Amino acid sequence: MPIQVLPDHLINQIAAGEVVERPASVLKEVLENALDAGATALDVQLDQGGVRRIRVADDGGGIPKDELPLALERHATSKIASLDDLERVGTMGFRGEALAAIAAVSRLSVTSRADGAPHAWRIDAHPRELAPAALNHGTVVDVADLYFNTPARRKFLKSEGTEFAHCDDVFRRVALARPDVALQLTHNGRVGLRLPAGPREARVRALLGDDFLAAARAVEAASGLLRLHGYASLPAYARSNRDAQFFYVNGRFVRDKLIAHAIREAYADILHGSRHPAFVLFLELDPFGVDVNVHPAKTEVRFRDARAVHQFVFHALTRALSASGAAQTGEPDRDGAGITPRPVPSHAGGAPYAPAPQQGRLAMEPVSRAYFDFAAAARPAGPAPVGASPGVSAGAVGNGPETPHAPLPASDLAPPLGYALAQLHGVYIL
Repeated sequence: MPIQVLPDHLINQIAAGEVVERPASVLKEVLENALDAGATALDVQLDQGGVRRIRVADDGGGIPKDELPLALERHATSKIASLDDLERVGTMGFRGEALAAIAAVSRLSVTSRADGAPHAWRIDAHPRELAPAALNHGTVVDVADLYFNTPARRKFLKSEGTEFAHCDDVFRRVALARPDVALQLTHNGRVGLRLPAGPREARVRALLGDDFLAAARAVEAASGLLRLHGYASLPAYARSNRDAQFFYVNGRFVRDKLIAHAIREAYADILHGSRHPAFVLFLELDPFGVDVNVHPAKTEVRFRDARAVHQFVFHALTRALSASGAAQTGEPDRDGAGITPRPVPSHAGGAPYAPAPQQGRLAMEPVSRAYFDFAAAARPAGPAPVGASPGVSAGAVGNGPETPHAPLPASDLAPPLGYALAQLHGVYIL
């Protein structure tokens, strides 16, 4: 065929193949637009897992009447205007093609009332005509009958329960990123989640449960323009899948191989390879240091100094997990023994170099004496154990400070692995 210019409708449907993979993709794009508009409350209503209807209402700044038709055009956006803006994207959306792609494969309508407007206006994707509407404030995006005009794509959708589960995941990711925004999720007329605005800890507790917070350690680290904060679970809370892993870069949920490798390395020595940690972590850095214009779905990013970010995340998690042992149990150290971390210098790249914590002085004498006294009391009276010093009875082993390293009982009376004397770094048993 000769080279020809594709019609706009076909171009939008091609873009929809990248942006609108399933109802959850639509929900993600609409929620991000609402957050960029300054919304403080979001109401999400789904029907039939989002295939029949997705309705998102927000209380943001709204869209003026003259800009409503532009909102449905390809590459029309209020987020960026130049290459410099693209290199320092600070908003969730910026490509300007989400609403156009959604409108190409669904029955889309947008109702919005801008601040100061006398009333709201509504525009339908087909036909694109403006009409007065009733709305107190903010914007309502209504997406009905997804893939009604592309039945081949609709056949690839899963069951209602599966599609709703994907929408629920997207909703939870947004909710974890923005605890200052109140959210409500309704499916088929039933309210599933109602999350009031509040502190981040309360939002994490509401979505991941008390068990996660009880088995997690707070992470807080900063170096130059990099800051990592959030919660990371201890090895005891390991899971068989990755359903409780949330990592955000400047408030955007991402799945990045570099970050995943850094986290996996931090857990390498304390977690079995077939198990997965749970975490909710937020990485903040200069928007210039990360490129979010990698994939239309915006779940992939590219760091300009990938090595520095990798090392920063790795060492920050390593310090948080190593400090989660005996030093954070709330119990006083025996005889002043404990973990004494060394100062953390920074190298020229900006990422901190975190050496392993130094073990101070192990208070083995009181611990070993307690075990030896217990073992001696359990042994029947008889000849001294093999290897014991002459004149030292079995009941006197380890009773005085002059014998802190008393020999163990006979091999036939000792446990197969011996007696535990101490714990190193809250991880290893000596």
